[in-house]
Amino acid sequence: MVLPSLLMVLALALGAVATAAAQLSCADAARVGARALARGESHERARALALSAAPENAEADLVVEAETAEVTIRVEFRVGPGLSLPVRAEATAPREPRV
Repeated sequence: MVLPSLLMVLALALGAVATAAAQLSCADAARVGARALARGESHERARALALSAAPENAEADLVVEAETAEVTIRVEFRVGPGLSLPVRAEATAPREPRV
């Protein structure tokens, strides 16, 4: 009775760590994409850079406004069979002036 309970707790702990790692990866990817947009890179290039740093099967939304560039990364992270959690991160960077 104790061993199955310990295995369940271990599985939950590993799932929590993996989800936290996915969250950090999404945050990094959003920052990469926002910096690229702020530098004046094209939407396609910024999306490619962001998705290369994001977890697999992630989606990126890019918005460029007059003064800022914003990137949102979303992914459904599978923790185990039949269990997935939505992970989302966004980053905003001030646009750099054109020289």
